[in-house]
Amino acid sequence: MRSTVDSTAELEPLHEIGDAWSIAQPGLRARAIRERAPLLRARLEASRPVVSVRTFDTMQLAYPTRYAFWGAALLPSPFAIMTQRVFLVQFEQSGRLKNLLFNPTDPEGALRAPYLERLRARHPVMSHLSTRVFAPLSSQLRGAGVAPEDIDYIAYDHFHLQDLRKHLGTKESPTPVTFPAAQLIAQRREWEAWDALHPLQSAFYVADGKRDVLESRVRLIDGDVLLGDGVALVRTPGHSTGNQTLFFRTDRGIFGVSENGVSADNWSPLESRLPGVAARCKDQGLEVLLNLDTPESGADQYTSMLLERAVVDRVPDRPGFVQMVTGFEVTRSALAPGVTPTHHFGGLSVGSVRPKPSQAARAPAAAHEARP
Repeated sequence: MRSTVDSTAELEPLHEIGDAWSIAQPGLRARAIRERAPLLRARLEASRPVVSVRTFDTMQLAYPTRYAFWGAALLPSPFAIMTQRVFLVQFEQSGRLKNLLFNPTDPEGALRAPYLERLRARHPVMSHLSTRVFAPLSSQLRGAGVAPEDIDYIAYDHFHLQDLRKHLGTKESPTPVTFPAAQLIAQRREWEAWDALHPLQSAFYVADGKRDVLESRVRLIDGDVLLGDGVALVRTPGHSTGNQTLFFRTDRGIFGVSENGVSADNWSPLESRLPGVAARCKDQGLEVLLNLDTPESGADQYTSMLLERAVVDRVPDRPGFVQMVTGFEVTRSALAPGVTPTHHFGGLSVGSVRPKPSQAARAPAAAHEARP
């Protein structure tokens, strides 16, 4: 399916990076983006902070350490244990409260990705022990005071492991199971690449994950946009064709979210205590370490990580690290001896979650119905 929905009403284009991604030579492209990144940071610094941020863990699974740390980590375990984390960002858009969910992976759909199916077949015991599905996202949201029907937008950094049908509904089943009012915001290149995957891409995509999804729920963008006060989606290609990074400004500084890395060590490898990581990066003069499961464009992914480092703030009590967090974070586990990130973010809680007016209106009615 090819979506034609490209309206960007209420989404403000950002031009700070300009045409830097179109520069032909990779080195000149990286130089231009490095030079322009401070302009994007300044734009976010000048905006009002978001209202609140909350994260919700949805699943854990095993992931090869050679992918997670680009083969640099000298570790006894062939696998890292990853925690998948969804970000709820509340912000104001023209004075109105909006709710964004970033990376709301459907665990059932994710496990149908060809790579994970083959991994379970090759390593059934490890897969059984490491795979864990947490409480449904909808119930976790309600526990935080947000109704699933009050989610305005969903977005992903890229579409690896994603199945959108439950969230957005399909032509055969038009009523979404989870987020009936949400629109998906996606880079056009990422959306269209899903229709004709290269063999190097296909292992991590759920083949039917967007089949017959309602076009009215998809908003395709071509570049960087400001969604509202303090929150932006910025193209960061390389890990996938249309990868994008979520940036948001808080009272604790600017954060970014992407899976270009899977731990704080990826963005600050020279600070890493993981065996082999700092030494390799020093030897090769590397400033960042890729999460590399599908080698679509390593040079661009590297450049994207430089952009991310330049936009976000540093961790206050560990200034060698930057506030780049990930939807799949390497987590210490007895199943993966020695695979312990030097700095672990875990969940994120910033600000106070506010109910939308529609929620506030429903609450008294629900209380009235509950009376005997």
